Amino acid sequence: MKKLFIFFLVYYPLFTKAQTPDEEYSIDPASVEQAGVPQGEVLKFAFDQSKIFPGTWREVWVYVPKQYDPKVPACVYVNQDGIQWKAPTVFDNLIYKKEMPVTVGVFITPGRVIASNPDQALDRYNRSFEYDGLGDKYARFILEEILPEVENMKTSDGRAIHLSKSGNDRAIGGSSSGAVCAFTAAWERPNEFSRVFSAIGTYVGLRGADRYPTLLRKYEPKPLRIFLQDGENDLNIYAGDWWMANQMMLRALNFSGYEVTHIWGEGGHNGKHGTALFPEAMRYLWKDWPGPIKNSGSKNPMLTDIVIPGADWELVIEKFAANNSLAVDQQGNLFFKDAVKPDRNYLTDAAGRVVETHIMVIPQAIDKFKGDWEYRIGGKALSPDHTQLYMTDMDSHWVGVVQIQADGTLRHAQRYGWLHSPDTADNAGAGGVICDREGRVYVATGLGIQVLDQTGRVNVILPVPNGSATDVIFGGKDFDQLYISSKNRVYRRRLNAKGVNGFEEPVKPTKPKL
Repeated sequence: MKKLFIFFLVYYPLFTKAQTPDEEYSIDPASVEQAGVPQGEVLKFAFDQSKIFPGTWREVWVYVPKQYDPKVPACVYVNQDGIQWKAPTVFDNLIYKKEMPVTVGVFITPGRVIASNPDQALDRYNRSFEYDGLGDKYARFILEEILPEVENMKTSDGRAIHLSKSGNDRAIGGSSSGAVCAFTAAWERPNEFSRVFSAIGTYVGLRGADRYPTLLRKYEPKPLRIFLQDGENDLNIYAGDWWMANQMMLRALNFSGYEVTHIWGEGGHNGKHGTALFPEAMRYLWKDWPGPIKNSGSKNPMLTDIVIPGADWELVIEKFAANNSLAVDQQGNLFFKDAVKPDRNYLTDAAGRVVETHIMVIPQAIDKFKGDWEYRIGGKALSPDHTQLYMTDMDSHWVGVVQIQADGTLRHAQRYGWLHSPDTADNAGAGGVICDREGRVYVATGLGIQVLDQTGRVNVILPVPNGSATDVIFGGKDFDQLYISSKNRVYRRRLNAKGVNGFEEPVKPTKPKL
């Protein structure tokens, strides 16, 4: 008996600590129906005509506030996994008190492919595919398929539904995988969704969302405001640790200059805490509306070194011909071919004027290289000191490097630079490559322009207007304008960096941080 008592004294604290605490939260008055507050209407429809997720069936509920006037397009809140958080009641109360704008709520369930014989077969459940994956597919599904269906509806009193097309007027949210889905939609389309509610978000290794804390730090901050919630007793399973992953997200968002707040608790993987604080989250996400969301700037030193605030991509010309065919001369003139008439050559001079020319500078043709591995070359670039040759591999996420000997021979080839790949591809989609005078390496990829330091690490990702880039080169009078080819268009952006070229004298860059 004495031994049992000692065992109890030693191990009882461990047992109690391991148990998930009872979750009791104070109730926000906005979560309770209030006398005299006008109640909105909830409509419902089923949707089974998706071209983006073919064969899926789902239900959609649409909350329309009493105050909605069809003459004024409404703000929008989109929620995954259907109606959660007592949202219609919360919206009634917050809209009535003018703590959020007049907002139409759209609550969507994940898709299912219905079994032809439900007695013998299961439906295909599409939730993880739609919610946990990266990329813009789900954002396009909302924008191109669901919201147009919502606008085809009318309220019971005959009001047509008109939704604002401004991203500043749109919020999106969800729980668990639905939270990742919401963040991904805003991340991919920040001009369409600017406010994100994330409860117990699944930023772990299910389908790549564990990459977000890293990617956030490398991109320029986007115009997003985020509210995070999680509890220290959230899941810790094969895919990762939810509690730690959400804290990593918070630290990455703060590092990158986003508008973000959070409420942590002790709860588990459920919606109790999220429901309790949903009114507070809505107040935060819609504060100061219709004022725009502002970020405070990234703490990424390479990003702040090369990017000029306010200098964005400019369209130079449409109907550009082939991939990987940009070139410059010693005056900084950019050369390219016409897509419709490939026998015609053009240049963009240092003043930005596009003129036809009979002169054409052709880069070296794409070929293969065999060092310690064999790959197809997407682009080549000399280092500033002309002693290294960088080569992109079109079939992987690697940038190769080889040392140029005094007699011009190539030795010591190896995989060197590691690139990020988009969720829609098994390789980085690497094409053109160029260096600046500090030794940074700029690579055109499926995610935009990835900028590596001299040791082969991606520090910065510059997204481009059409999502992916195929070639990149510095041009302009001072070689400080970065030109890219992207889906038969040429864009340029002025940077606080200057490119190097093979026709210039070698320059020894500063030693990198190891």
